[in-house]
Amino acid sequence: MEAVATLMGYAILSVLVFPGLVALSVASLLTEWFVRKTVARMQNRMGPAYVGPIGLLQPFADFFKLLLVKRYVEQRYSSPLLAAAGVALGIGALTTALLLFPLSPLRLVAPYDVIAFIYLMILWPFLSLIIVSLAWPNPFVIAGVSRAIALAVVTEPTLVASILVPMNIIAKRYPQVQPYSIYYTSTTVYKLWADPNVGVVNYVITLLLLIASMIAIIIAVQSKVMLKPFDIPEAEQELIAGFATEFSGPIYALFRLFHDMKITVLALAIVYIFLGGPAPYSHLTVEGVLTLLAKYVAVVFIVSLVRGAFGRFRIDQAIRKIVAYALIPSVIALILSLII
Repeated sequence: MEAVATLMGYAILSVLVFPGLVALSVASLLTEWFVRKTVARMQNRMGPAYVGPIGLLQPFADFFKLLLVKRYVEQRYSSPLLAAAGVALGIGALTTALLLFPLSPLRLVAPYDVIAFIYLMILWPFLSLIIVSLAWPNPFVIAGVSRAIALAVVTEPTLVASILVPMNIIAKRYPQVQPYSIYYTSTTVYKLWADPNVGVVNYVITLLLLIASMIAIIIAVQSKVMLKPFDIPEAEQELIAGFATEFSGPIYALFRLFHDMKITVLALAIVYIFLGGPAPYSHLTVEGVLTLLAKYVAVVFIVSLVRGAFGRFRIDQAIRKIVAYALIPSVIALILSLII
């Protein structure tokens, strides 16, 4: 009974506190601040500046203002309950996906658990977006959702192919490691970056495959979270706000939090699956924490840099760019990773 109680305690801690709902919410809002501040500096603007030191608490103030003050507007065919359920499903899926990473006190570890990660991180957030959007049917919403679906057709396969590249290499090179596991990939992948003992040719090929898949997944992340230049589904000059046109009040607050959580979890996925998290240090050291934080900030900075440097593509341009610079390279890297 004592062991069961301890397990339940770890489960509650991991799901609700760290790295679960509370920690993920705080990290996501801080990430929003960092992205907004970085893009603002690139465009010679102030960015968040009014609440907290250097505007650090501005995303928190925006969230609680929407959550507690404003109210959503009901229409004849709207369904606020369906929208709330959709957001809850998306947030729940992202929170659960964190349990697959090494930073969780309670870890879900198994061979081929990447399937669960794909289900939680790729499938459910997209379905949640569609559910929430169609809870307020509107011509602009429908146009935005159709564009999101068009992007997803090329974005989601790119994410899957990119994630599988380091896993394929690890499965062939380290057969003693449980295959296609998020945890074991995260704790092993750093060896691929610093192990020339496999031979110069294989080492160079491995580096090229990792770099190509990292570039592909960063482009795919930019598209999945619909940041410029892939914010076509919510193009304000054309569609008001696209799929988010009718959002307001608490639903809009939770949807923005859900959006920030996607950025946070996807950035963490890149940091762990491609860069080894805190490697070569452990989580429980100062060096490990600083290394993990530095890698995370670097990934988010690249995402912010792309957002601030590009204007919005047309939908046909976006699909061509993703196919040319992300989908095809990731598929080629996937095939080569099965061969080497």
